Amino acid sequence: MTSDTALPEDPALAEGTALTEPFASLKKSMFIIPALIAGLGFLFFTVLAAGAHPEKAWLVYLTNFLFFTVLSCGGLLFSTLMHFVKAKWSHSFAAIAEAFSAFFPVSFVLFLLLFIGQDHVFTWLGQDLHGKEVWLNVPFLFFRDCVAFLILYSLGFAYLYYSLKFRLKAAPKNTRMKTFLFRHLDHPPQDPETIKHRMTVFAGWYMFAFAMCLALIGFDLVMSTDPHWYSTLFGAYTFIKAIYAGFGAIILLVAILHSIPRVPFTLTPAQLGDMSTLFFGFSIVWGDFFYSQFVVIWYGNIPEETAYIIERTMTQPWSTLAWTVFIGCFILPFIILLSRNIKKTPWCMIVISACVLSGLWIEHFLLLGPSFLHQDPGVFPIGINEIIISLGFLGLIVICLLAYFKEFPDVLNEDSGEAVQWK
Repeated sequence: MTSDTALPEDPALAEGTALTEPFASLKKSMFIIPALIAGLGFLFFTVLAAGAHPEKAWLVYLTNFLFFTVLSCGGLLFSTLMHFVKAKWSHSFAAIAEAFSAFFPVSFVLFLLLFIGQDHVFTWLGQDLHGKEVWLNVPFLFFRDCVAFLILYSLGFAYLYYSLKFRLKAAPKNTRMKTFLFRHLDHPPQDPETIKHRMTVFAGWYMFAFAMCLALIGFDLVMSTDPHWYSTLFGAYTFIKAIYAGFGAIILLVAILHSIPRVPFTLTPAQLGDMSTLFFGFSIVWGDFFYSQFVVIWYGNIPEETAYIIERTMTQPWSTLAWTVFIGCFILPFIILLSRNIKKTPWCMIVISACVLSGLWIEHFLLLGPSFLHQDPGVFPIGINEIIISLGFLGLIVICLLAYFKEFPDVLNEDSGEAVQWK
């Protein structure tokens, strides 16, 4: 059996080739810490959900499910967008961005688990919905959202499959996933132009499904928690936020990978500067949608709509969170990223992107919290339990990213991607 069609027969060789040689020593141990953190988060969630206030557990569950789902979807969107517009500068970023698709199966399972906590997740159950009962009922909601996720994730994996064929055609088939993809799914093998064409088709459909699916999720799982308030812009705000979060996560990940000596991934200041400029631009777009959504409600002065805004911006503790989100996600990035030097410095971008992602995480508490915690309106919604459970979700996505790089270590190399292959 030739080396390009079979797994290495020597276990030691398999160990060494699962990751690049300098990084292979961390192969077994690097999953332990995130797995322990994920397990601890699950334990805290279980205890809190079985306690006297299960709504607090399901609030943090829904918050983190939404946050990490939009983050992972936004991460893959970057690759589809860059391929669709034929942006050559971003091929190394796109290779890393595709790793976030590894969270898709976990996200889908987490969505299905919401059914267990439906009595606490869907705050509109038992309320008079004034004619919205046709739309807001649990079976129909789960069916349409499940279908939406299946379509989005299927399109994402279809694009990823052709992207990996494009990037890794010349790479050794030395991991189980690469062997499976190229031995069992590559019949008959396509030429590069065919692969590029199919990537373009699936990229376009993924971007369309991304906007539709995340708009639907924003309406069904966020806006519906206060069923008597509505905003026609909320769906667009949701998928713009997902793009902003995804770009921030990509910058954070590539800057961290660049800073680890054992990882072969490298960045040039110009590359990081370009990506940071794009991130800066979407901070303005997000701020515009944030403002546009609420300014109409403010000058319209419609009581059933203004109450939603007043509670989240003028009452404690929500006003504190609102100002934290506004400053952390818009004011600070807007001011700091005006500097070219900062945009080209990895450790600076690690801090800024982490700040923005933290702000967007808090923003989900701001949107959801008042509907879940109306019995304790003055209680600060983020405590030690919420942080530990959230770290558990973070551990899950870290495991997914590590597993992706373990199976496809070649994407970490500088010569991976369409700018080098098939030129």
